[in-house]
Amino acid sequence: MAGSGSHRGSVTFSSEPAIQYLKQPPCDPNRRPPRSSLKMAKKVFEKCDTGEITDSMLQEASQLFSENYGVWGPKASSIVGAFAKEGNHVKIGRDRLRAQYLPKDAACSYVKVTVDGHLAGNAFACRWKYSNQTVCWITQLVVHRDYRERGLAVGLLNELKGTGDVYGLVSSHPAACVAAAKVFGSTINAVRLDFIQGHAKGIMESSPISYVRDAKLHGSLFNPEDTDGSVSCVDTNFFVNHSEPLEALSSVREIMKWPLGELLDGHEFLLILEVKRRARSMSRPKSAS
Repeated sequence: MAGSGSHRGSVTFSSEPAIQYLKQPPCDPNRRPPRSSLKMAKKVFEKCDTGEITDSMLQEASQLFSENYGVWGPKASSIVGAFAKEGNHVKIGRDRLRAQYLPKDAACSYVKVTVDGHLAGNAFACRWKYSNQTVCWITQLVVHRDYRERGLAVGLLNELKGTGDVYGLVSSHPAACVAAAKVFGSTINAVRLDFIQGHAKGIMESSPISYVRDAKLHGSLFNPEDTDGSVSCVDTNFFVNHSEPLEALSSVREIMKWPLGELLDGHEFLLILEVKRRARSMSRPKSAS
């Protein structure tokens, strides 16, 4: 999921600078400029529904994910398989992307953002009915590492706003949860845990997305015997390295209350939000007539 990271270099000034002329290599028009020079002069958001999503779109989405999502953690190879070697990028192919995120006969959407002609981020979403309401589940949210902390995750999610009564996602990265809460709710520290507690099981079990449907609820919100510090999580058995998400979580906790608890190996945070405009329909009992 979208993450962040920055590196600062140092500059040394000399009173008698040496001058050296270097031959510049040929310019590659497809090469993305270094992050420090990215000006984001032109941002273009595009949204496609299931029938409009082409193989070429999925191919570029596959590349974006495989190069920017994250790397496998230390336990991955022994639990997931030998291919999940620690430090290797987590990858997904085009065909698996279609099978996993665009199930047959499901209502799905793909949103992407290009910045100055370069694919900078994308999101997949799937919608289904639960208790007479439309659930819009963010099944994937990825922002290229060179374009993070620039509001692109919020922009991608804004393209999906208005397509559901309830929004949800499972993510190991706090930045994805914060962005979703901002777009579909208000702020992450205002999330209604009682709504998640009351509806998570039913919403997820009715999902056409297999990894959502099969995920195991975990945390004190669902089981008082879970005393490991987790509050609202799911056990996805997805052992991606958590170094960057934990660093981001520490930063988030410095400026706001974090309601979802600790992040455990093989687990991801669970966030479900009900749109304010129809808050009465699921969270409050009907009045007697």
